[in-house]
Amino acid sequence: MDRPARPVLDRLRADIVRLEARDPSRPQSVHPFGLDALDARLPGGGLARAALHEVAGGGADVVHGTAAALFAAGILARLHGPVLWCLTRPDLFAPALQQAGLHADRVIYAEAGDDPGVLACAEEGLRHGGLGGVVAEVGKLGMTASRRLQLAAEEGATLGLALRRWRRPAEAADFGQPTAARTRWRVTALPSAPLPVPGMGRARWLVELVRARAGGSVDVVVEACDEAGRLALPAKLAHRSAEAPPGRRRAAS
Repeated sequence: MDRPARPVLDRLRADIVRLEARDPSRPQSVHPFGLDALDARLPGGGLARAALHEVAGGGADVVHGTAAALFAAGILARLHGPVLWCLTRPDLFAPALQQAGLHADRVIYAEAGDDPGVLACAEEGLRHGGLGGVVAEVGKLGMTASRRLQLAAEEGATLGLALRRWRRPAEAADFGQPTAARTRWRVTALPSAPLPVPGMGRARWLVELVRARAGGSVDVVVEACDEAGRLALPAKLAHRSAEAPPGRRRAAS
């Protein structure tokens, strides 16, 4: 059986996006990464602004969790307006966020005692409608809680990020459970590129689009966010297709 032509698939995905939108007559605004390797897999060519997106580290340790947080910071850095960051532990390093483009004077921190408190703060922030973006740092995220965040993001026309942080490795298994997030991302820290002189090169990440509603999935090695929140392809990949090699690609969820 012949594979469907790409234009047919694109039209079907666009129809699904319109049907799922609250106002089908109005096209949905998106927030592109500026990398074809990622944007081409997302409906509309970027992250839906009025939606919830889920980000996690490629492992339960601090290194990969930090990469996921900086990936989220880079997304928010390229949006306008203040950012509400809801968390249970005041352990974010503001200078690191600024290196990823998210300046400290744009961030409002809301510290809650537990995940339910974080989710409640994030939901209120998303419904407010006057923020550039909202982050909810949580260990567990069920379908009901994520659906509430998704509806709040639609109501406030605000981009929401559920940043998964785990205190124990066993908690990371929860990432495989279904949620209402429009996209699901996993970020793994990789060794930086070697330099011809002593020193450390630009950090590298393996960014995996695990799930995109009405979109595709892919994984690609990128250079970490710069001071403007932009990702880049390593020099060896920039001149060729960033398609994942056989065996690494996943079927769309």
